[in-house]
Amino acid sequence: MAQHTVSTPKLAFAPEGLGPEGEDSGATPYERYARLDVLHTLQQPRSKIDAELSFIITTQVMELLFDLLRHEWTRAQHALREDDLTEALAALRRGTHVQDVLNSSWDLLATLTPVEFTAFRPVLGEASGFQSSAFLHLEFLIGNKAEKLLAMYQGSTATHQELAGALRAPSLYDDVLALLARRGLAVDGTPSTARYQPDPAVEEAWRTVYTDPATADLAALAEALLDTAERVTRWRQRHYASVKRSMGAKPGTGGSSGLTWLKAAAEQDVFPELWSVRGAL
Repeated sequence: MAQHTVSTPKLAFAPEGLGPEGEDSGATPYERYARLDVLHTLQQPRSKIDAELSFIITTQVMELLFDLLRHEWTRAQHALREDDLTEALAALRRGTHVQDVLNSSWDLLATLTPVEFTAFRPVLGEASGFQSSAFLHLEFLIGNKAEKLLAMYQGSTATHQELAGALRAPSLYDDVLALLARRGLAVDGTPSTARYQPDPAVEEAWRTVYTDPATADLAALAEALLDTAERVTRWRQRHYASVKRSMGAKPGTGGSSGLTWLKAAAEQDVFPELWSVRGAL
């Protein structure tokens, strides 16, 4: 299998105690380490509606967790390429804890009433969570790829290049299938730039994995992947329910069809053969 480079979120480092421009950064070692002087200045509501602050903080927390989840899924990919199932499983399990926190974060937005959201919605303009490059990178990592989505990032060369690289690179599931192929199972792990489509050969491979005692380690991997996939579905369902509760069937701020699009996304299975094979066992 060809070697592929997996990018990870870029971190900016500054000398201890100094910010990116060399200024003093924080009053205590803890504040300097966590860059709290910067963190607590990033919440800038554009309206006088109290609920907007909760909306901003929740979405910023989600973005940070997207980065952490990407980190864990990327570590899982590296481990799979090294045939290190122990580390791959550990990374996937850490990722499920991140997903659990992400899913719980919708509870904060559930407190937002339609009147409150409508009151500050105009200040969002065309801004939409659908435009999150970090979230789109996660979607590409789980095989939900669509090249047309890159168009919205044409104004940022670095972001566009990063996502174009993720589009062309193997997804997490591609790396899993490549591992199955190396273990002698008849599957194709060739990366694609299109959304992953179910393959009967892959379902048959998973049936073999679940029924052959010699592949118990791969069955454990399958269950960890299913834990990941189930939490992706929960995220989509919570997103759908949250939008339905706060704004009903209005079109999305970014021009999407709102509820219609979210409902369709929630009905798409991630790693589909891991679900369909259950009917064959």
